[in-house]
Amino acid sequence: MKTNFRKQVSLLLSLLMVLSFSQVMGAESLNFKRKKKVKTQQVIDTLKYNVYKGKIKNKETGEVLIFANISVNNSNVATVSNSDGEFLLKIAKNSDVKTLTVSHIGYKNKEFTIASLKPKKNLLELESAIVPLGEINIYPHDPLFLVRSILNKVAENYTLNPNMMKGFYRETIKKNRTYVALSEAVVNINKSGYRQMRDDQVQIYKGRKSQDVKKMDTLLFKLQGGPNTTLLLDVIKNPYNLLSGDFIENYNYTFKNITKLNDKIHYVVEFRQKEGIDLPLYYGVFYIEANNLALSSAKFSLNMKNESEARRMFIRKKPSGVKVTPMSADYIVNYQEKDGKWFFTYARGEIKFKCNWKRKLFNSKFTVMTEMAITDRSDSDPVRFKGKERFKRSQVMADEIGSFSDKNFWGASNTIEPDQSIEAAIRKLKRKGK
Repeated sequence: MKTNFRKQVSLLLSLLMVLSFSQVMGAESLNFKRKKKVKTQQVIDTLKYNVYKGKIKNKETGEVLIFANISVNNSNVATVSNSDGEFLLKIAKNSDVKTLTVSHIGYKNKEFTIASLKPKKNLLELESAIVPLGEINIYPHDPLFLVRSILNKVAENYTLNPNMMKGFYRETIKKNRTYVALSEAVVNINKSGYRQMRDDQVQIYKGRKSQDVKKMDTLLFKLQGGPNTTLLLDVIKNPYNLLSGDFIENYNYTFKNITKLNDKIHYVVEFRQKEGIDLPLYYGVFYIEANNLALSSAKFSLNMKNESEARRMFIRKKPSGVKVTPMSADYIVNYQEKDGKWFFTYARGEIKFKCNWKRKLFNSKFTVMTEMAITDRSDSDPVRFKGKERFKRSQVMADEIGSFSDKNFWGASNTIEPDQSIEAAIRKLKRKGK
């Protein structure tokens, strides 16, 4: 079991560390095209759209709300606020949509008219949601029963049919507080049904990157698998060591409270690995929709007490003379309900490392983050990718795409604002590379 577990955990966000390149990558582009109709690419590139930026805040306290969901009503367009509560949303000008809805765990959903939004500095405020006892039909006395019910009801709550999805994917690497590598891509996804044995597939539609190798201390972190490993955070499709029967008994579960998400009552179940288990497991919370017992969100972190085992999980290769220690590994996955079924919409993984060099007084801290937001979805004519069309788990996205500065690059695809403007960060890195 130990070998299998290590394999599955490392798949969630595996890392390859090698010696850095001798120079910063030049500006060039590499487009991954489908065999079908290059015209589709041109249409997306030239599609005109409106851009809206702003922040999501708590109306009562002014606190920014991170990872709030912003969904355009009567469409599959959505995005997520970042760790500063900021959001960026792009809506095609020829779209007839009129409103969007903002939601966050523990807050009332609020609808806004798109016509009321400005291009910049929008402030969207949410009110805290209080759950009256009269709304609770069943008060859970057994949190383990709730957790088991998640998987028992997969066929009822999640789609069993494959879907074609479009998403926005990002990888970032920070040394201390400075971005040293940025990669983003618009991706096409063949999302297999939740009872199908087939793996989800990813195709890189377009991508770009920028790196500042000089700040890497002769280290260059590479994320193996890219968007594929982020999709593995879909814990309903890949229950592995959180929800599978083999691992569910390794945790203690506690009923924490009751809250609201998307105006639906949710049970909040906290979990931690049991004492006496040496292998690093997770701790975190499940948000379980009270009516159908569907998992709508999970936030979890890896227990880092067993330092040597955690190091083996994440580090595939490193230079001699440096000790690399994982400090934290935090994950989040969100689902949204539509027409009685729940769909994967967002996932994020963030790992922090400390690097100690021999003969150096100070250490360096690196933060590696990946995230993916689904911006569109269709259940008609799902296509499996073949050969070079498919991005493989063994590939490193930063090695497969080039840098470029096409202002119309993203077309109609939504983006997630990083901790700082990614456009500004890329321009800064390019200036340094000249």
